[in-house]
Amino acid sequence: MEREAMEFDVVIVGGGPAGLSAAIRLRQLSIESGHEISVCVVEKGSEFGAHILSGAVIEPRAMNELFPNWKEEGAPLKTEVTRDEVHFLISPEKAILTPGWAIPKPMHNEGNYIVSLGNVVRWLAEKAEELEVNLFPGFAAAEVLYDEKGAVKGIATGDMGVGKNGEHKGSYTPGYELLAKYTLFAEGCRGHLGKMLINHFKLDQDADPQHYGLGIKELWEIDPAKHEAGLVMHGAGWPLSESGSTGGWWLYHAEDNQVSLGLITDLSYSNPYVSPFDEMQRLKHHPVLKKYLEGGKRISYGARAVVKGGLNSLPKLTFPGGLLIGDDAGFLNFSKIKGSHTAMKSGMLAAEGIFDALKAGRTGGDEVTEYIDKFEASWLYEEMYKSRNFGAAMHRMGTLMGAAYNFVEQNLFDGKLPFNIHDTTPDYKTLDLASFHQPIAYPKPDGKISFDKLSSVFISNTNHEEDQPVHLTLGDASIPLKQNLKLYDEPAQRYCPAGVYEIVVKEGEKQFQINAQNCVHCKTCDIKDPAQNINWVVPEGGGGPNYPNM
Repeated sequence: MEREAMEFDVVIVGGGPAGLSAAIRLRQLSIESGHEISVCVVEKGSEFGAHILSGAVIEPRAMNELFPNWKEEGAPLKTEVTRDEVHFLISPEKAILTPGWAIPKPMHNEGNYIVSLGNVVRWLAEKAEELEVNLFPGFAAAEVLYDEKGAVKGIATGDMGVGKNGEHKGSYTPGYELLAKYTLFAEGCRGHLGKMLINHFKLDQDADPQHYGLGIKELWEIDPAKHEAGLVMHGAGWPLSESGSTGGWWLYHAEDNQVSLGLITDLSYSNPYVSPFDEMQRLKHHPVLKKYLEGGKRISYGARAVVKGGLNSLPKLTFPGGLLIGDDAGFLNFSKIKGSHTAMKSGMLAAEGIFDALKAGRTGGDEVTEYIDKFEASWLYEEMYKSRNFGAAMHRMGTLMGAAYNFVEQNLFDGKLPFNIHDTTPDYKTLDLASFHQPIAYPKPDGKISFDKLSSVFISNTNHEEDQPVHLTLGDASIPLKQNLKLYDEPAQRYCPAGVYEIVVKEGEKQFQINAQNCVHCKTCDIKDPAQNINWVVPEGGGGPNYPNM
């Protein structure tokens, strides 16, 4: 069976804040000018918003530009931030509350909103549909298509109904070719196709290595007497400090007596026995957080890698026939711990660049350098420039000295000190040998505040068609046991927050087992595997988590 092809002016891969903002802006410009532009967005989640996971406090700057009357149009930005607290946890029992004057300026949240980013994305999808954007949820973009000159000419969605061993089942349907003059890649952090394009076109040859964290999030319903809508809490220190690791946590009081709680563990950590999932479960027992959670109920769980290299790690954004936007490129502003408004703005700038190209009569296959010009002239560039040293300072100097440096640069020099701090070691190269460390004995979960991985994955509503090829592929199947187990006690069994990787004993022999159906699409394995032997490829469309309110 041959693949059917559909043609559009613009195809966008990924229906998150960046992809949908690009689609909306393109159609707005098309309608305003009378120059018809057809736009398609393909999204691997079962619905728009199903795979979206974020803290999230959103700065409305990009939303104000995209929809000046978003309040009247019913955008789900309802809980305005009322106050900020920043805590440094110094032990399992003790903490220091940072005085307001000592908090770096970008971390102040006046005028921002606590949201479910998944619900914001669902609303953006509705607005895109009103503007006649073609929306294709449940279809995974599996392949980049190139023309005879080597320019990107679109993507192909994955075949459906393929069995574990590659055989065609009775339900087999070939994928579609979605052809375009220009293709935007907006897959989020560590995008599968974005990663391939960066390698193929060597887009990162002049950039620092990209850096990542693993964000693990839970949504809780808490006692109304303990709930303070609009309170934003951030913190660092314990428990990650015990293993020499870095990162930070959040607790946001949203609407309806719900709190969003999470821990971001920097994936530059060195102790191979660290389990970010178990660190998160320990964190919740600290009195600063536990007092809110006691008597409450956990209602959702999820995990997603966070891109945080900033401006110094940004790859080249354009290549023949295509552009990188949002976290596929790395637009998160780490100093603000925010990437939604920056992702939206990058999508809008890309849309404006493509609109100029199409209106000028260009027929695709070229580089839309207008996007780079617009980015460098925008507030997005200024914001990324000011925060360029924030993450590297924390990595190179440690949490306390890095925080002190960031206070000085952000508060006293407005992010404009005349030098760059570079962090040139990729996260997968930072692990020590297991022999340098003792295994960490994490406490057993109590089932009230702390939980195990499998019950957590259960409430993420994760599901994959079981009879399909495993989407976590190994370059060399012998490496996990012959190399990673010997050197690092196979860290995949600990860094994965969903219990996908296990060392099991069958008939007296150790085996490396991949439970792909548990995968929440966080991409940590693709990033942290010390041998870079695990390659995350898309499963059948519609598979993965189904986050209702994250």
